[in-house]
Amino acid sequence: MDATGFAIAIMAAGKGTRLKSKRPKVLHEIGGQALLLHVIDAAKTVVSAGQIYCIIGHEADRVRAAVAPTGVQFVLQAEQRGTGHALQQVKAYFTETGTAIPKHLLVLSGDVPLIRPETIASICDLHLRENAAMTILTAVPDDPTGYGRVLRASPDKPEVTAIVEQKSLRPDQLATPEINSGIYCFETTKLFRKLDSLSTDNAHGEFYLTDVAAMLVADGERVVAVKADSVNEVLGANTIAEMMHLDAAMRLETAKRLMAQGVTIFRPETCVIDAAVTVGADTTIEPYVQLLGATTIGTDCRIRSYSVIQQSTLGNGVTVRNGCILDSAEVSDGAILGPYAHLRPESRIGENAHVGNFVETKKVTLGKGSKANHLNYLGDATIGAGVNVGAGVITCNYDGVHKHQTIIGDGAFIGSDSTLVAPVSIGAGAYVAAGSCITENVPADALALGRSRQANKPGWAAARRAAKK
Repeated sequence: MDATGFAIAIMAAGKGTRLKSKRPKVLHEIGGQALLLHVIDAAKTVVSAGQIYCIIGHEADRVRAAVAPTGVQFVLQAEQRGTGHALQQVKAYFTETGTAIPKHLLVLSGDVPLIRPETIASICDLHLRENAAMTILTAVPDDPTGYGRVLRASPDKPEVTAIVEQKSLRPDQLATPEINSGIYCFETTKLFRKLDSLSTDNAHGEFYLTDVAAMLVADGERVVAVKADSVNEVLGANTIAEMMHLDAAMRLETAKRLMAQGVTIFRPETCVIDAAVTVGADTTIEPYVQLLGATTIGTDCRIRSYSVIQQSTLGNGVTVRNGCILDSAEVSDGAILGPYAHLRPESRIGENAHVGNFVETKKVTLGKGSKANHLNYLGDATIGAGVNVGAGVITCNYDGVHKHQTIIGDGAFIGSDSTLVAPVSIGAGAYVAAGSCITENVPADALALGRSRQANKPGWAAARRAAKK
């Protein structure tokens, strides 16, 4: 579609009292990010961020702070008096700021996160094609009870005669299946001319945007409707249970998208995969895996059950064994992790490196082909290529006030149960004997022993036993 002349207003001022939450409704999350951010993402595929106006009210500062990085504009609805009142604030914003009024204004809901860019485009396309003053997005749920109904002039025509609330339906209209989604497109000047004529003469004493449809029809203007492909696209979330329904629907769509791209996901209904996750073809994801945030996984990987990978990047051919936790980590091609490895932020695991059972890393670079296979803590360290880190080795990086660096050169061998007290450097090719406490730098190719000499006392144990008799 040609988006020239379009702007988008997003209703995001409501409190969401039925959620029983202190958090603003539009900042509740599904699919790994706030409801409002999903709507903004979809809107930005149609118009630029500068042409998107978020109408904020309840907890306005908190909502503004959460979405300001998207670059959208904000309109304050300090007192929430209905959908019509929200658009009155948009009209006032254009007047007060001198902003050029767009020819067309699309209205979205900040709590309807499954709206697809393709559907937004279809609304705008029909609006232009039909030369409409107002275009309404509709849907047909299994049970329309409780929703306002859209009445068409004829079932096979786009023209709409009215939007009627459930309580106002006549008996012969109760079977009308098509519901109003609350998503509209207007010719802006025709909308703005009607906003001042809205009345609060209704049960809730609010200004309703739906009343504009009847006003435009009475003026002989074209009001048309387009049906969404899926009712899920237009569903909002008024309770936590409804929100989790939307979350499940979004995650299932994400899994379907990945599978269509060649990713094998066993038991996708058991996996938690955020909408922003990308996975390469021929990767296998086993049941009960969580992939969160903007995680990127390459091709030919295997992610085994009960692993949680957040905001991390994995190369190609990576194996993540059972129960691993990754947070803001980078893993290169061919690496093998786990089981039960914990990669904390700024862990960088090199090509074909191994991080094994109960190994924890933090702010570590582990070089190509290096191995830390058992019961290690590696923090604030740079470890070269081809290094072997034995079982039970730890870097002592914290002195109670500051963190310090450990540097291990290529090809070094760190014997089991050694402690490396930072700041310390182990040279390339050096050996650290098992059980050593290393407090001084070790030259390249040297052997370091940081332990007491063993002394054997023959007969000591037998004499001790005899003394106890």
